[in-house]
Amino acid sequence: MLYGAHACLAAIANPERDIHRIVLATQSADELEVPVCDAANAVFAECQVTRPKIEWRDRREINDLLPRDAVHQGICIDTKPLPHPVLEDIIDDAQGLPSACIVVLDQATDPRNIGAVMRTAAAFGAMAVVVQDKHAPDITGALAKAASGAVERLPYIKVTNLARTLDQLKAAEFWCVGFDGQAQDYLSGKTLQGRNAIVLGAEGAGLRRLTRETCDLLVKIPISDAVESLNLSNAAAIALFQFAQSNS
Repeated sequence: MLYGAHACLAAIANPERDIHRIVLATQSADELEVPVCDAANAVFAECQVTRPKIEWRDRREINDLLPRDAVHQGICIDTKPLPHPVLEDIIDDAQGLPSACIVVLDQATDPRNIGAVMRTAAAFGAMAVVVQDKHAPDITGALAKAASGAVERLPYIKVTNLARTLDQLKAAEFWCVGFDGQAQDYLSGKTLQGRNAIVLGAEGAGLRRLTRETCDLLVKIPISDAVESLNLSNAAAIALFQFAQSNS
């Protein structure tokens, strides 16, 4: 199940979603619920597909439907997963574009981190987020909530072999830029024009050797020695901002 206002309302509005159940909390002292209900009514009014009727439940009943400590904001939905996108379609869509960006995550496993990266990637106009299926989670409620609706707009692509995927992107004229704390060059001195694949590793572990070797370029973000690394979504935001600036 998906939960949280932005994640659920975006899913309801997405005609690609097959939704079986929509559950909202009955009004209580929680001030979040009134705007959620108003927003849900607005989404229903504009929705282009038929949706099930809203089920009104006590907040405790919603709590029982979801993982412990899920912050649902008074709304959850039961839905089938979205269709699985493929990288070849994204590459085809990029043909002829003056600039394009795909975010590639190496060894990222935390659904909230990945969701936050998806939100950032959508904000900067990336075409997809690519992960390795062996390590990365499916689109869970936690991931979708952290993505704040971005999973409905941004393809989340799982691949078997990340190095082979980078070779495929390079063959399609994507410049693969890996972010590595041990790189010699700084991001600030580089221009990310045209087609770029921004390759980021998990916090602490970073990029694997083969991933580093397959990238066209390795750069690092200058940070203080007081910390070992940036949060994955923060690093993605800096990288994507540089891409956006380079192509503005």
